[in-house]
Amino acid sequence: MSRAFTKEDDAQQPPIIPPRAALPPGTPNYVTPRGLELLRAELTALEAERAQAEANRDNDADRTRQLSLFNGRLSDLTARIASAKVVDPRQQPTHEVRFGATVTLRTVSGDKAGMERKFTLVGVDEASIAEGKIAFVAPIARAVQGATLEQRVALRLGPKEEVVEVAAITYDA
Repeated sequence: MSRAFTKEDDAQQPPIIPPRAALPPGTPNYVTPRGLELLRAELTALEAERAQAEANRDNDADRTRQLSLFNGRLSDLTARIASAKVVDPRQQPTHEVRFGATVTLRTVSGDKAGMERKFTLVGVDEASIAEGKIAFVAPIARAVQGATLEQRVALRLGPKEEVVEVAAITYDA
């Protein structure tokens, strides 16, 4: 049988490790206390999965590939945890939008006047649009950082510019 039809070469290719959420170069890895807890829980779960893969002796080639993938993911996650700078939202100035703030924006211009958006500024690993958590490096987050209550801010959302007013700023534990 020809070697062209065997999978020996597949096992020798390094696995592709999915990258973590990107941080712009030189940007500190700010996390909330909850964000750090989530990273640590992810590490624990990943270590357990790796141990399970290590114990599986059914197919050595698949096992080696899986372990390489787990080792790469563990390395990335460990580095992310090591670089984390915890910011306690309760220590932030309550009158200004900063990391950890839950912000309510009210649109004051255009056809969407009166519409409100509410989101919390969090670390890149904690961001989840479904939960209303936006990474502090996202364009909308950068636009409102430093704004104060009732301050108006211009946002570029797609092709249109929209003026919003900071309607509320809160910091939860």
